Amino acid sequence: MCGIVGAVAQRDVVDILVEGLRRLEYRGYDSAGVAVVNDSGELQRLRRLGKVKELADAVAAQPVPGGTGIAHTRWATHGEPSERNAHPHVSSNITVVHNGIIENHAVLRDALKAKGYIFTSDTDTEVIAHLVEEELKSHSSLLTAVQAAVKQLHGAYGTVLLDKTDASRVVVARSGSPLVIGLGIGENFIASDQLALLPVTRRFIFLEEGDVAEITRHSVSIFDKNGQAVEREVHESNVSYDAGDKGQYRHFMLKEIYEQPSAINNTLEGRLSSDSVLDETFGNGAAELFKKVKHIQIVACGTSYHSGMVARYWLEALAGVSCNVEIASEFRYRKSFVQPNSLLVSISQSGETADTLAALRLAKEAGYLGSLTICNVAGSSLVRESDLAFMTRAGAEIGVASTKAFTTQLVGLAMLTLAVGKYNGLTLEQQRELTAALRSLPAKLEETLTLAPQIEALAEEFADKHHALFLGRGDQYPIAMEGALKLKEISYIHAEAYAAGELKHGPLALIDADMPIIVVAPNNDLLEKLQSNVEEVRARGGILYVFADANARFKSDATMRVINVPHVADILAPIVYTLPLQLLSYYVAIIKGTDVDQPRNLAKSVTVE
Repeated sequence: MCGIVGAVAQRDVVDILVEGLRRLEYRGYDSAGVAVVNDSGELQRLRRLGKVKELADAVAAQPVPGGTGIAHTRWATHGEPSERNAHPHVSSNITVVHNGIIENHAVLRDALKAKGYIFTSDTDTEVIAHLVEEELKSHSSLLTAVQAAVKQLHGAYGTVLLDKTDASRVVVARSGSPLVIGLGIGENFIASDQLALLPVTRRFIFLEEGDVAEITRHSVSIFDKNGQAVEREVHESNVSYDAGDKGQYRHFMLKEIYEQPSAINNTLEGRLSSDSVLDETFGNGAAELFKKVKHIQIVACGTSYHSGMVARYWLEALAGVSCNVEIASEFRYRKSFVQPNSLLVSISQSGETADTLAALRLAKEAGYLGSLTICNVAGSSLVRESDLAFMTRAGAEIGVASTKAFTTQLVGLAMLTLAVGKYNGLTLEQQRELTAALRSLPAKLEETLTLAPQIEALAEEFADKHHALFLGRGDQYPIAMEGALKLKEISYIHAEAYAAGELKHGPLALIDADMPIIVVAPNNDLLEKLQSNVEEVRARGGILYVFADANARFKSDATMRVINVPHVADILAPIVYTLPLQLLSYYVAIIKGTDVDQPRNLAKSVTVE
């Protein structure tokens, strides 16, 4: 995920900019750059392919003094990863950095070329620099030129611009991609995430959708989408950041469970329009490919396989395309039939999972339309070797048992459902409903996390258990599988998951008072069927632990413990119901005294067969 840092100060700012980029490295990127205006009004720009360290080394070798500057880490969407495509981009006097996707960049590029502008990169971002340069010919300030320019941009952007002829200010604009202003004393800052600015300030203003702001050393002027001057609240931050620091949490796993609302907000950031998902979120040429897709083959391992199983329900019910999901280690060792107009989708947290990578390489020769990977690590093998890539932006996940990597994968797959579905009969109204549901998800997850004390108390009843059974129906069945996996991974309790309708075909033989039965029960079309399955367990003396929608009419009694989960749209239910199961596994593991973050025999990234 791209990162932005900017500063207007009396002191040299390049070290602040580079340190800010370091703090955003966890998001994933392929290049980095910085531009600073010195006291003589000269713009000095350095860009490097690779890690921020490469840029830092370049700055050390070629100092770039100056009090006004902007910096960026880029994840390629338009144009290959290269120094020429790295930000910042320049047009004569204007320099720009940008997060997001400009959907109408091709039209703007052609119009600007016709006016004599020369493009030196393949990016969509460069059109912003030239467009503002053009607008300055008929406007009296950088602020008004930017306000005129952004009205012509379609898509998502968080952008910062400076004019080297007036280094006393920068202008920023936000639409679909967040920006935060950091307030100092005689200096002010801008970033895509407050984490980048924590070394220099704790006072922040979060820009709202459509805002344009002018920032100088001594002032911040903000204008809303209608051009009206507005005041935005100043927030005092007590956030601390260190990807290797557990902070207030006892374990990394618990920290990462609680990071899921913000991680999913990052996943969504800059990728949704008012009524759908931006196709280029998935990479160059995604729209043309998605128009042809009639079948999707998903390959993955472990937790990622479970996310693919959920996606099958969504893709077939909502997107109108058939879908197969297969464990990568099985897929790679059998001869499979490729459906016409098929897209191969690989899913991996690390992007280096050996079986998934091997499956992708085999599939490249099998006649698929193309390949897409859903991944959390920029520059990984799966990302490099796939035609398209969706970065989940989960951030660093230290705990071996995946939490936020899984839920951000589900969000990415929901967005894929939207992107493919709009070419296969998903109505505009349905797209709007799904988009609105996705926007509401972080708040729903925050609400769900308030159940933690109830779940911690319930976990006490698992202290002497050695086996557990998880039940779900429909798209909750893979969530039951994920819940069982989490419990066995970190507590070492043997756990299985079943589609609840399969109970009578064998698992009922296991039911007794010593076998906890965990049920996920959203209020959906399968609720009545699930309630019947629950009664089958009760009739045989089983003890049930039910995570149920508040409207699902489950009541606690001597044989059933019920925890009510916030009501959510159907497409969100698999994501929301994942969190209580993660918390249950965590608290049971604490009681069992196991190594939560590094369970025995397991590794974070499985790079061998």
